[in-house]
Amino acid sequence: MTKLRLAIVGAGPAGIYAADILLKAERQFDVSIDLFEQLPAPYGLVRYGVAPDHPRIKGVVTALREVLDRGDIRLFGNVRFGEDITLDDLKQHYNAVIFSTGAIRDADLDIPGIDAEGSYGAADFVSWFDGHPDVPREWPLEAESVAVIGNGNVALDITRMLAKHADDLLPTEVPDNVYQGLKASPVTDVHVFGRRGPAQVKFTPLELRELGELRDVDMVVYDEDFDYDEASKAAIETNKQVKVIDRVLQQWRTRPGANNAGGEASRRLHLHFWAKPLEVVKDAEGRVAALKYERTEPDAEGGVIGTGEIREVPIQAIYRAVGYFGSPLKDVPFDERHGVIPNHEGQVLSADSNERIPGVYATGWIKRGPVGLIGHTKSDAMETVRHVINDQGEWWRPAHPDEEAIPALLAERGVRWTDLDGWHRLDEHEIALGAPHERARIKVVPREEMIRVSRGE
Repeated sequence: MTKLRLAIVGAGPAGIYAADILLKAERQFDVSIDLFEQLPAPYGLVRYGVAPDHPRIKGVVTALREVLDRGDIRLFGNVRFGEDITLDDLKQHYNAVIFSTGAIRDADLDIPGIDAEGSYGAADFVSWFDGHPDVPREWPLEAESVAVIGNGNVALDITRMLAKHADDLLPTEVPDNVYQGLKASPVTDVHVFGRRGPAQVKFTPLELRELGELRDVDMVVYDEDFDYDEASKAAIETNKQVKVIDRVLQQWRTRPGANNAGGEASRRLHLHFWAKPLEVVKDAEGRVAALKYERTEPDAEGGVIGTGEIREVPIQAIYRAVGYFGSPLKDVPFDERHGVIPNHEGQVLSADSNERIPGVYATGWIKRGPVGLIGHTKSDAMETVRHVINDQGEWWRPAHPDEEAIPALLAERGVRWTDLDGWHRLDEHEIALGAPHERARIKVVPREEMIRVSRGE
């Protein structure tokens, strides 16, 4: 019987779902899958892109764990594609490869002053508070007043982490250095800016509700933002999710701190709608001093137009959460404009000629861009896997398909890879660190320590 030797690069939800779907699919051949991950631990954005106080979303890990723990997928962690293993190597040892490397860079916000000291990207901050091993341990939390640009779930994650009192994070898996940093933060006001109105936001009701549950934080919304046009009224009437969001916001309008009326909490969280960022104003030292923005209004076609009214809010730090962006991979086509691998339904295309490249596939955010929730990744993987199965006549014909060739190759190159047993060791170690403190876990942050614990060294 024919056998498919498949490499998957990226061990987040997209890669693991693709492996699971292929193993369960109807097919006329056997399958052997190796999962390569540049970090020493699996699960990608579920481990390093979801705020530590989101245990419900992290429940996805349980489903991913069940897939890996079946034992029919090999994991090679701490292996960097393009350095430790290349596309040419994969062609020597596999019939095909699926890239599922996600999108972890920040999209740009092209306004004057965005390069000021104290201006940050959402992705970098998320990586810091999630204990990503490849970012610095320290984060400059020195601002009393902070701006967050964006109206998606990532913007709300960042907002919540900035406004929440650090002690309320202790039951979670927040890394120690992150807790200490947030504990020392002098923040009193967090301002969130969105170009459109309350009925056009991109975040989900759950994320919004969680903001309103923060201890000792006043929710500040402004009556001027709720003069709805007909399109907004229609959205509220016809879309259940928008209706719930409106209900939450309307309830906040009745709270003591609304309209900046001066509530009793020590921190305030301001939601500014109909606000288009124009410029980050710098002080004499080049640091963030204020955000200048223009009030917008509906254009009757689903978009917004400027009103000409310019406002300014004093701030000392700004975070842009306007989307994530993919990163290019060595020897793999890349669309610089959209931050994805060019593809048709997951079949990778040449960047120059738009012709199919046999044996090379993509799934997840590197395939379609950073849109949709984790659940959307399954249908995405299904589409890609269907092509992998149907393209059998175009698979690579590897010279060395033997499964033992990969560990031998990595060992020869001095790569200290981690495997599934190693992840179990690290997982148990982190849980044990947290147990005496009644915490879910204390995440190991330094890469070297992660590798040492995983390899039992």
